[in-house]
Amino acid sequence: MITLNLDKIMKVKGVRLKDLAAKIGLTNANLSNIKTGKISAIRFSTLNALCQELDCQPADLLAYVPDAE
Repeated sequence: MITLNLDKIMKVKGVRLKDLAAKIGLTNANLSNIKTGKISAIRFSTLNALCQELDCQPADLLAYVPDAE
């Protein structure tokens, strides 16, 4: 399973959802869905904008967690 760490990165960087959404051109609702993991896909352009604004790598935002067997 792929998990999103956007909330952790935002907390470390001291960035608010409203401010980040405005800077990367997303609605608060769409960014909130990404932050809470309520998405099944993310555009590379969105991932690029997040990495650029948060000064991080995609691997900082995404993590692979093996399914429990």
